[in-house]
This record gives sequence, C-alpha cells and structure tokens, in this order.
Amino acid sequence: MNAHPKPLPPLTSDAEAEDFVETADLSEYDLSGFTPMRFEIEPKAASLNMRLPASLLDAVKAKAKASGIPYTRYVRMLLETDVARPK
Repeated sequence: MNAHPKPLPPLTSDAEAEDFVETADLSEYDLSGFTPMRFEIEPKAASLNMRLPASLLDAVKAKAKASGIPYTRYVRMLLETDVARPK
C-alpha cells in the first residue's frame, strides 16, 4: 500500500465519477474519509403502522439523527439487519 496516498480528484458529475472508478487504481487513493452507504433499490409496496411508547420513538429518532438518516429508514435498516441474521 502506498505510504502517501493520493487525494481524490474533484468529481463534478456522476459520469465523471463513473469514468474515474472505471479507470483508476483505487488502492493509490486515500479513501479513509469514506463511509458505507446503502442504496434502497427495492420498491416499497407495503406499509407498517405500529404504536410505541413515546420514549422509545424518541430514542429511535435520536439514533437515526446521529446516523444521519430518517427514522423510518433507520427502523427499516434495523428490521433488515435482524431478519438477515442467521438463527
């Protein structure tokens, strides 16, 4: 690994980013500032309505805000994670 990784070049469009990723050796660049990101591709065709204690909903909203995502997406992420775990 390179002792002095290159900074990423400024990319001003999706097309520029796609071209860069296609041709660059990403091991040469400093990717330490990146964070994992989830893409929501599957359409949402069902809904869930549930009643919670206000304190629990407040705690969920606070955790979601700290994660930088809407609380409904945070709840969906928790459900997806739990369901994906092996028994």
